[in-house]
This record gives sequence, C-alpha cells and structure tokens, in this order.
Amino acid sequence: MGRKYAAEFVGTLLLVFFGAGAAALVFGYRLYGDSLAAGVVMVALAFGLIYAALVYVTGPISGGHVNPAVTLGALLSRRIGPVEAVGYWIAQLAGGIVGALLLLWMMRGSPYYSKASIGLGANGYGAQSLLHVDAGGAFLAEVLLTTAFVLVVLSLTREEASIAVSGMGIGITLALVNLIGIPFDGASINPARSFGPAVVAGGTAFSQVWVFLLAPLVGAVFATIFHYLLHPLPTGIRIPGMRGVRAATEAPGSAAAPGSAAAPESAAAPESAAGVAADPPEPEDSGHMAG
Repeated sequence: MGRKYAAEFVGTLLLVFFGAGAAALVFGYRLYGDSLAAGVVMVALAFGLIYAALVYVTGPISGGHVNPAVTLGALLSRRIGPVEAVGYWIAQLAGGIVGALLLLWMMRGSPYYSKASIGLGANGYGAQSLLHVDAGGAFLAEVLLTTAFVLVVLSLTREEASIAVSGMGIGITLALVNLIGIPFDGASINPARSFGPAVVAGGTAFSQVWVFLLAPLVGAVFATIFHYLLHPLPTGIRIPGMRGVRAATEAPGSAAAPGSAAAPESAAAPESAAGVAADPPEPEDSGHMAG
C-alpha cells in the first residue's frame, strides 16, 4: 500500500512541477511572444505529455491516478475502496504542495521572478482569467471538462482496454481539455494541481481555489454515471435502466450459422423461482486505473 501512495505523491509532484511550471513560464513571463494561442498550446501539451508519461510510470503501481477526481471516479466505480481512496487523496494533495514548493524554489533563482506578478501557474477566475469569466462560469467549465476527462480515463483503463495505448489516449485527452479550459480559468481538471500552487502562492489564488477543488469532483460523479451507461455495472449494483451496453460474446460453436434453425428451447436462459429469466452475471471493472 505504501508504494501506491508514494507513486501518487511523486506523480502529482511531477505533474504540478512540469505542468504548472510551464503555465508560470508561458503566462507569467509572457514567453508566448505575439501569439497567445501558441502559449495556450504549449501549456496544454506540457500537461498532456507529462500525464501520459506518468500513466505508464505509476500505472503498474497505483493505477496512475495523480488526480483526486480520477480517484473519486475509481472509488464510485468500485475499483478501489474508501480507505485506499483517502490515502490517495492525501498523497496527491501533499504531492501538489511539494511540487509547487520545488517550482517556487527554482523560480527564485531568477532575479526577474516575483511571486506576486509571475505566480506559480495557479488557476483563477475574474481578473485571473484570460476571458475574465466569473466564478459560476469557471465552475461550469471545470465540471464539463472534468466529466469528459474522467470518462475517458475510466473507459481506457477497463480490464479489456489496451494498456499500450491507454497512456497516450489519456494524455491526449488532458491536452485537449486544457486547450479549451486554459482561456477560461487556467484549466484545473485536477484539485491537487490547483491546490498546491494556490497554497504556496497564497493571495487571490488561495481565495479562489474552492472552485477548483469542488467542481472537478462534481465532474467525476457525472463521468462515473456516464461510464455506467456505456459499460457494464460492477457485480452487485443494479440500477433500473442502466444495465450497460456490451457486445454479446459466445463460446466457439455455440452460435447458429446464418439461415439455420433457431436454438432449441432447452438452450434458453435458466429461469428464476419467480419464472423470470435470470440475468447473466456482468464482470467487474479492473481494480486499477491503468497498467
């Protein structure tokens, strides 16, 4: 268990250091030159590439969450237990703080750095937003973007999903949601990514961090519901109208050839005591998010 928490701590530390570090350099020092769009693309790629790498590195150990919203999705889909989820959240938030502290330490090596003006790549709304969206707009953006991201993560980390492509698929998705979200509020999608820089930077970033702690968690709940609509529910969960969609698989030789007679009545599904055909068992999702 300790290795899992260590993997989540180190993974979130690296995500904040590289992702928020890129945001601080690009938007704090205005390294985008005359093209703000180029700056947005650079930061989005930084987040997407580091996350893709971390899925491959930490996935075999902890599942590669490095995001409390992803951990909530894993908890709601019964891939991990409540105690393990709390441990993940503590490790992720601590990793976000340490990553921001390391970033601040490195930034202070420059005589041009000012925490008040350059910052640490924190998220924000109002005057801190490129589009000057209000708190409600930032909250809505985070809910929608996190719903899309966590849904992709849950789908690409199912037992039958390809491990080889899951990391790149998840990284590309994070880059895409950042492309949309950065102009609105800096694109959190991850409470730990916002928490670390906000705590270390303080001021306005800390006073606004509540949006980026709550909204991604709401998005994770919606993502889990949509995941249940598209994929089989875990064993023991029965929600009317949400049995999930799955292609039928049959044992070799069991399917009738095209144009042949229908299967005999004896092959029908066994009936329960109430006389209703029993539902076939549905498999659980994998116990890990990735790897």
